[in-house]
Amino acid sequence: MKIIIFAGGSGRRLWPISRQKSPKQFEPIIGSHSTLQLAVDRVEERYGAEDIFVSTNERYLDIIAGQLPQLPPQNLIGEPTRRDLAAAVGLAMIHLAAAPTDKMQEEPVAILWGDNYMDNVAEFLGVMETAESLLQQEEAKIIFVGETPRFANDNLGWIGLGEKLGVVAERPYYRFNSLTYRPPLEQCQQMFARQSHVWNTGYFVTTINFVLQLYRQQQPAMWAQLSQIAATIGTDAYQKTLAEIYPQMASMSFDDAILTHIPPEQAVVVHGEMGWSDPGTLYALKEAVNPDPAANVIKGGVIDTDSKDCLIYNYEDGKLVAAVGLEGMIVINTEDAILVVPKDRIPLVKEVVNGLEGTEWEDYS
Repeated sequence: MKIIIFAGGSGRRLWPISRQKSPKQFEPIIGSHSTLQLAVDRVEERYGAEDIFVSTNERYLDIIAGQLPQLPPQNLIGEPTRRDLAAAVGLAMIHLAAAPTDKMQEEPVAILWGDNYMDNVAEFLGVMETAESLLQQEEAKIIFVGETPRFANDNLGWIGLGEKLGVVAERPYYRFNSLTYRPPLEQCQQMFARQSHVWNTGYFVTTINFVLQLYRQQQPAMWAQLSQIAATIGTDAYQKTLAEIYPQMASMSFDDAILTHIPPEQAVVVHGEMGWSDPGTLYALKEAVNPDPAANVIKGGVIDTDSKDCLIYNYEDGKLVAAVGLEGMIVINTEDAILVVPKDRIPLVKEVVNGLEGTEWEDYS
């Protein structure tokens, strides 16, 4: 099975840890490895470095090559500009389809993301093995991979479970029912109580042929552009063609462009207790490390007295950060920026960072 890890996001909601010049997936937010390195570590032993591909923005290719020297250079796929995930997934798929063997078209391929965390890697690999088996047994054309929900999280997408179809390796699989993006908390609580939905990790397993067929059918204009680029892969004309065509492609989410058009009878869902989390915001990062509302999450030179439910990160050597009596606060100190924000005001961080563009502070974004 081939693995494609997407690592092109800018992660502005994790500012100032994550910047445009070095987004969150390249930073050691937890431990000493970046989330991208951890994502590769989870699959490298099982699938091999030669079968792992990374899709990113061209500006980050050198960072990735430095962090992942074991990957072949041709396995790093660079986008010349951000055009959302429909274009990015299409570009990655035509690169894999350009392989010299015809068997590649029907080989299972897993789509993963480079900015997640996973506590139970063994369970994750078991879920992936089940998904691959279901695909090879032709139980479905695409397998959605979900996380068994731990609570009613309204910051995530949810996958609706249809009827139970069977069991593979003691792991049940279900007919795919629906995708719901960040439903209201009350709806999350109902879905969690009914056990009718699972968290949407954004991972899925399918084949290159199936995805490209959907592009041809559902997004003919984008498919025509991808075909022009595909015709030059491996030639001297590739970079010029990519630079000309890719910025003209529609900026669409992959869900809207492709996934919502998949007939339910062609899709199934598997899920497990993988300990998956998506620290898309600073407080989500705190919850991913330690969900206990009485506990703090601390990194670097920090001392605290009588604070709770806080994330306090100090990235500056030779400086001490002291917190006293804080509750539900985020404090981030870097060498060139400091952020202090209550946890319930976290959504405003992205607005602040967006507001830096075109100002004297743009270099800090």
